[in-house]
Amino acid sequence: MVRILGRESQHSIASKLFDLIPVEKYSLDVRAYTTILHAYARSGKYKRAIDLFDKMEGIGLDPTLVTYNVMLDVYGKMGRSWGRILELLDEMRSKGLEFDEFTCSTVISACGREGMLDEARKFLAELKLNGYKPGTVMYNSMLQVFGKAGIYTEALSILKEMEDNNCPPDSITYNELAATYVRAGFLDEGMAVIDTMTSKGVMPNAITYTTVIDAYGKAGREDDALRLFSKMKDLGCAPNVYTYNSVLAMLGKKSRTEDVIKVLCEMKLNGCAPNRATWNTMLAVCSEEGKHNYVNKVLREMKNCGFEPDKDTFNTLISSYARCGSEVDSAKMYGEMVKSGFTPCVTTYNALLNALAHRGDWKAAESVIQDMQTKGFKPNETSYSLLLHCYSKAGNVRGIEKVEKEIYDGQVFPSWILLRTLVLSNHKCRHLRGMERAFDQLQKYGYKPDLVVINSMLSMFSRNKMFSKAREMLHFIHECGLQPNLFTYNCLMDLYVREDECWKAEEVLKGIQNSVPEPDVVSYNTVIKGFCRKGLMQEAIRVLSEMTTKGIQPTIVTYNTFLSGYAGMELFDEANEVIRFMIEHNCRPSELTYKILVDGYCKAGKHEEAMDFVTKIKEIDISFDDKSVKRLGSCIREKVGSTL
Repeated sequence: MVRILGRESQHSIASKLFDLIPVEKYSLDVRAYTTILHAYARSGKYKRAIDLFDKMEGIGLDPTLVTYNVMLDVYGKMGRSWGRILELLDEMRSKGLEFDEFTCSTVISACGREGMLDEARKFLAELKLNGYKPGTVMYNSMLQVFGKAGIYTEALSILKEMEDNNCPPDSITYNELAATYVRAGFLDEGMAVIDTMTSKGVMPNAITYTTVIDAYGKAGREDDALRLFSKMKDLGCAPNVYTYNSVLAMLGKKSRTEDVIKVLCEMKLNGCAPNRATWNTMLAVCSEEGKHNYVNKVLREMKNCGFEPDKDTFNTLISSYARCGSEVDSAKMYGEMVKSGFTPCVTTYNALLNALAHRGDWKAAESVIQDMQTKGFKPNETSYSLLLHCYSKAGNVRGIEKVEKEIYDGQVFPSWILLRTLVLSNHKCRHLRGMERAFDQLQKYGYKPDLVVINSMLSMFSRNKMFSKAREMLHFIHECGLQPNLFTYNCLMDLYVREDECWKAEEVLKGIQNSVPEPDVVSYNTVIKGFCRKGLMQEAIRVLSEMTTKGIQPTIVTYNTFLSGYAGMELFDEANEVIRFMIEHNCRPSELTYKILVDGYCKAGKHEEAMDFVTKIKEIDISFDDKSVKRLGSCIREKVGSTL
């Protein structure tokens, strides 16, 4: 039974079966035990594997090289077990067992999972001193270690060493190289690896394409991802389930429901059966505020199709329920996960952090990080990125600075993802100094900033009227070979408006009116703001007319902009007309709307008119609350007092 299940790679069935059968009572040989250990390792039941290994040694069975390799894999996947891995290696040496390629690559992979770059370097150096000549598998594992950290320079050094030692790269080598490039922000260079492979006679496989498709999707370049997806199919490379999962996740994040259904239908037509990861992806995709019933429905359907939740499913469910606002279900999933024999890991903690990041609950996030470290887990780049998102959502600059210090002091490796997150977190808090420092570090480490990062810098420089630096960012976009998007053009229009160049802002608007995507309400509001600031109200009205003709409806920001323009020119009748128009067209004025006009009256020295206006607000806007009326009245009295 053990032999058959092992040969057929039915690891989940094997692990379930041997949970029920007390195998310790039977006289199984070391090979059978090794197969059961492998089944537990593959199904994520690491504690069961460790217990069985201890019992196996207790009854006097001598582990073979393969047994030790399986246990090294168990500890590597379980995490926080470097000390135990070193003990196993010493045990193997004492028994005269020579390390093979699998032993070495498994240990290196364990270092990669924990982000232990120095340990990986040291282990390989010791092997070489003892006469070990790394092969392709070993080099690939080293590539993966540095690839996960996005250190493409070391990855290229490993590739050169392979060539110098006449060790031929295989498809896995190139796949790891492509992954390294994309993790360092070099998406197009990752794409170029596909051409390099072909020129070297190594055919790109589904993993190669999936790596780049996934990176394009995460960078918001969905069109590039979908083009590559079509190209791989045209070239005869059949997408595998992981390719489809990446495309589904990308489309799901953009709420492209119809496209998600098309891809699922395509999977079915091509005979590509959804796996657990597909279901996990669907669970993640349908997790939105107040939609925990959808998560329940997908989970039921998953079980009906014969897929019991695994460790990744539980991690996804913890995160999904929390994002839906159902913390009770989230806690319940954590309990069920432990009850099912799965040990919480870094991914589990990251799932909790992901949920907290959506709420900006940085105090709870700090507790999660502390709990991880107390239990011997090492937070990875994802953990710190999510903590930064928590801080930025809550506007906690000091929290961001704490993580910054750990990164810049060398306690946390400054990966591309972390430095990128630092730029965006500081941008969200409008913290210019922190943004500039993180951007400088990105360049210092040779990482390639993406368009989102550059746009954020452009936006911040424009907002702070640092016009020369803003223009540097515009040049930087072209130097990096990136294509400006709508956000870039909106930032450029805002830059011109702040420089009092409203006509230039309109030129930009006209230039993108027939582009894809077309200008949005922000684009038109920016140009309207430019004309209103200059007192060119008729031009602003003309742009508003063009905007509505295009089918874009004005927002409260649009109307507030007109109010600021009229109030600044002391055209109070026209300003009052704007408010009446808003109410008639079901755009409810806010307290800010009325305050703009009140400030206008006060600035013109018309305090009595301001007070008269406030007392009559309820006559024209019955929905406006009394507390806001009182606040506006207090504001006028303060201004009167300051002029006396």
